Amino acid sequence: MATTVTSLPEPLGPGTTNPGPAGRAGGGRLYLRRFARNRSALFGVALLVLLVLFSVCGGYLTHFSYTDVDFTALTQPPSGTHYFGTNQGGNDVYAEAVHGLQRSLVIAVSVSVLTIVLAAVIGAGAAYFGGHVERLTLTVIHFLLVVPSFLILALVSHHLAGDWRVLILVLTVFGWMSTARVIWSVSTSLRERDYVLAAEFMGVRPWRIILRHIIPNLGSLLIVNLTLGVVATVLSETALSFLGFGVQTPDVSLGTMLADGSGTITTAPWLFGYPAALVVLLTLSMTLVGDGLRDAFDPNSTTGARGGRR
Repeated sequence: MATTVTSLPEPLGPGTTNPGPAGRAGGGRLYLRRFARNRSALFGVALLVLLVLFSVCGGYLTHFSYTDVDFTALTQPPSGTHYFGTNQGGNDVYAEAVHGLQRSLVIAVSVSVLTIVLAAVIGAGAAYFGGHVERLTLTVIHFLLVVPSFLILALVSHHLAGDWRVLILVLTVFGWMSTARVIWSVSTSLRERDYVLAAEFMGVRPWRIILRHIIPNLGSLLIVNLTLGVVATVLSETALSFLGFGVQTPDVSLGTMLADGSGTITTAPWLFGYPAALVVLLTLSMTLVGDGLRDAFDPNSTTGARGGRR
């Protein structure tokens, strides 16, 4: 499974202390201003908002459900009744696209959030404790990175009948390693900071130090990888569903729609074209937002200052 991992400069410079609420608020406004000057990122946000609105509210624009069958309109092109046409079984492609986008978004966001949380806890924990814990954790990470995860994902998902909840679980289990390794690498420098040493001197428990002093200072790295992780998950879920190992009927995702329409590209292009367009637009929007966040958090980037031009 493809995983996007981005490493950013550390948010705090050498010798600085853990910022208070005011400092964090000021930094947040600075990042927001840099992000707002990036026209490409703003376009990505607008496009993402439109896609989310389509997935949430698009169903109210038609009286068809993705499970409804119209036997009088089999493989019909787009019309005033069926906005995106119908498939071979008489299902409304527009209703399927709304539900498919919604399902793909739920899977992608859930996997990305769970992956980042798992990677942050494991990576920062390994860096802080060091010693045998660090070596054991890195050994497990390196082992899992060489395992053919896509094949295991396909087999597990197929064996469990393509339940999208199980798909979220298996994508999370095999998707945290690369991000965890980057977080471990950055956290090895944070564990030597003055505020961490001061917390240890005051007798603060190790996991409280990790959760309150190390992970919050990885905020920029976590946010960017969370955003770009959605792109990687969408592509993984689409590929699995396209091959018949992901979401399966009667449920619908963008991947299953692509699989259904792949054999009729020349005779019924709307069956493949609409879900393909949604996948492209979704990945484009999340990539632009992720790049904008990366540039906003990177003090060496001039993209934000120049309004999106490098």
